[in-house]
Amino acid sequence: MSLDVSPALLEKAERGEVDEREFVDCVRTSLPYAWDLISSLVAQMGVDGTGFADNHVPPPSEQARGQLLRAMASDAIRGALQRHFGVRLAFQNCHRVAVFAPAEDAEERYRRFTSVRAQLLNQSPELRDC
Repeated sequence: MSLDVSPALLEKAERGEVDEREFVDCVRTSLPYAWDLISSLVAQMGVDGTGFADNHVPPPSEQARGQLLRAMASDAIRGALQRHFGVRLAFQNCHRVAVFAPAEDAEERYRRFTSVRAQLLNQSPELRDC
């Protein structure tokens, strides 16, 4: 799954003048499922006021799954999304994305979510080949 980079943005990258806002917009338009999922989790976290929100619903298609994997697997994309939304992202399996508020009390929850134990407990036969 590749980003849909406009010729103008590619030219800027070749010159070394990429603005992160333009990169984030490229991610938004190239990976709409991942963008919408993360956006909705950030909004949910704000409504709940818990400093945390996560997704338990598998992507509706392989294309959507690919977008999510692309967004979470790329350090540049993931970092830009974290800075844009002001959150810390975590990822388990093929669809379980979590957002964490940048607060001290969210740090312990982040450590638990990203622990070896949590990863093992989040396994299921249905997700074996996702």
